Amino acid sequence: MIEEKSLNFLEEIVEEDLKSGKYASIHTRFPPEPNGYLHIGHAKSICLNFGLADKYGGKTNLRFDDTNPVTEDTEYVDSIQEDIAWLGFHWDNVFYASDYFDQLYQFAVELIRKGLAYVDDSTAEEIAASKGTPTIPGTPTPYRSRTIEENLKLFEEMKNGMYKDGEKVLRAKVDLASPNMHMRDPIMYRIKHAHHHRTGDKWCIYPMYDFAHGQSDSIEKITHSICTLEFEVHRPLYDWFIAQLNIYPSHQYEFARLNLNYTVMSKRKLLQLVNEKYVDGWDDPRMPTISGLRRRGYTPASIRNFAERIGVQRRENIIDVGLLEFCVREDLNKTALRRMAVLDPVKLVITNYPENSFEELEGENNPEAPDHGGFRKLPFGRELWIEKEDFMEIPMKKWFRLAPGAMVRLKNAYIIKCEQFEKDADGNITEIHCTYIPESRSGHDTSGINVKGTIHWVSAAHAIKAEVRLYDRLFKLENPAAEEDFKQSINPGSLQIITGAYLEPALAEANQDESYQFIRKGYFCLDKKLSQPGKPIFNRTVTLKDNWKKD
Repeated sequence: MIEEKSLNFLEEIVEEDLKSGKYASIHTRFPPEPNGYLHIGHAKSICLNFGLADKYGGKTNLRFDDTNPVTEDTEYVDSIQEDIAWLGFHWDNVFYASDYFDQLYQFAVELIRKGLAYVDDSTAEEIAASKGTPTIPGTPTPYRSRTIEENLKLFEEMKNGMYKDGEKVLRAKVDLASPNMHMRDPIMYRIKHAHHHRTGDKWCIYPMYDFAHGQSDSIEKITHSICTLEFEVHRPLYDWFIAQLNIYPSHQYEFARLNLNYTVMSKRKLLQLVNEKYVDGWDDPRMPTISGLRRRGYTPASIRNFAERIGVQRRENIIDVGLLEFCVREDLNKTALRRMAVLDPVKLVITNYPENSFEELEGENNPEAPDHGGFRKLPFGRELWIEKEDFMEIPMKKWFRLAPGAMVRLKNAYIIKCEQFEKDADGNITEIHCTYIPESRSGHDTSGINVKGTIHWVSAAHAIKAEVRLYDRLFKLENPAAEEDFKQSINPGSLQIITGAYLEPALAEANQDESYQFIRKGYFCLDKKLSQPGKPIFNRTVTLKDNWKKD
């Protein structure tokens, strides 16, 4: 019997709302601000909002919260749409907060007419001081008592560009004694003479998040407006605006945001990493951005599975990034094509194999998924490349790879025995000479010889040369954001570039949308941004096992 999975608290709310008839269907939204690239924390919110609508037959809007023209750009709009589609979700409508600027302005005028909003000439510092403290009530500024007529006139003049940035703001008249500081006459509109990426220069006043968000939800008839926990204290104001305007009663619910160790997800910090060249752009494979994860080789399924595993909570906690890495390993183990690649090569010569002779062996594309392409051809000859680490001149105990006089199996090929080796003047191994057992071919072995070790290889005559980039965690400390300068905890080993790797020839036809397991080395993908015809660059997505020691 399959155990039914328990519902999270948001699913319980939705099911009760549908069961009670409160809503005939649900309508969610994902409202990013187009001022940067989405990261793994946004992916959790995307999976939640779109996932709820999918599960209960509802709809999800993609709405860009473009109320700050100074930091927003169409580049971010395009990247956000690409990321959501790549994750496998489809929005029902694309909207912008700027679509509602005219309506929001009329809402503000309505509140002024009701005596619930006023124009304030105070400076930002004066307004902050007038709000008091959590234990001391605020005090009204001299402008709180302006007449409705005066406020209407001043607000229209603000809209018409008659004042400078910061010269005036429009504030809601709520409750200066409220224990919730967000209710102490919050700012609704500020003046910004800046070009907007969609409305151009039509507006020089822009609504604040708290005034735009709830009203945009209401206009779109969003039933469940799902935010992260830091917006919980904003909910009373969200409800207050809707109630005073007597508009569709959208409701806000909060869940715990994603916090990952060994990671920073502040847009400000991520932008700093980009601008100060610590990383190669927003899509650097070490970045926690969705575009960075995509370029590194993470799959949509692995990220959706990660979001499902961490679940939806009401309490903040820190998730081990190792779980994200586990999810991509689990997915790639089932889907990645197996290939052989030698990253630190040394020449191996099979002295009793005929010169200038080659044969075709076979290797499974994926033994975990036999129906995933079957087998591929592996050319084999007298000279091969193997990993330097697979040979030890003076072997340690329980060494099952190559050593003088030792025998090992070449994967999908033959058993070989090391007869001798050569060194250069510095003592480095330059060439290993072996003999092979012709009767020991994999799948047709009649030699009767058993060996404990198997190593991978690439035919020297057929290998393609490639650059391989070994990516690791960008930070060496679990909580880099807690450091005085988070950049001081950058992991110096987060990127190792190998320019002389040798790959089996099947990888000459590598597909940019395919993942590969380099046998014994990890999971890799072709770098879509940097690879060129004849000059492939492969990125390591993740190692085969978690190499980060847990204290």
